[in-house]
Amino acid sequence: MLEIDDNLQIADDELVERFVRSSGPGGQNVNKVASAVELRFDVTNSPSLPDALRARLLARRDRRLTAEGVLVIQANRFRDQVKNRDDARARLAEIIRAGQFVPKKRVATRPTRASKERRITEKKKRATIKSGRGTQNWSGD
Repeated sequence: MLEIDDNLQIADDELVERFVRSSGPGGQNVNKVASAVELRFDVTNSPSLPDALRARLLARRDRRLTAEGVLVIQANRFRDQVKNRDDARARLAEIIRAGQFVPKKRVATRPTRASKERRITEKKKRATIKSGRGTQNWSGD
């Protein structure tokens, strides 16, 4: 059971873990031991996720999300299989926690009269500065 927060848990049978050989340094051990973890979680068909959370997770532009709606997490930070497994589960929980955050709706506002006037006076000031940079008659005629 993967605990996301107090009222959201994901059953272990929804998580598919595959252990593969890790890349990188490790000596002879790297060719023998499958210490890297590939964790797959089907966001689209998960009964644990509320519909709103599922929609937010699927709407994210995440390269770890496949076209079928499966979230794939690769964990090979450690040389120990158990640590990589825990790391992958923690990262999955963090992604789901981030999806629980509902962004606040933007309230459209109009600029005030004073802010419009400040903008116009600043534009005029910049225009006079730039117009002074034009071609000048240096000959003194």
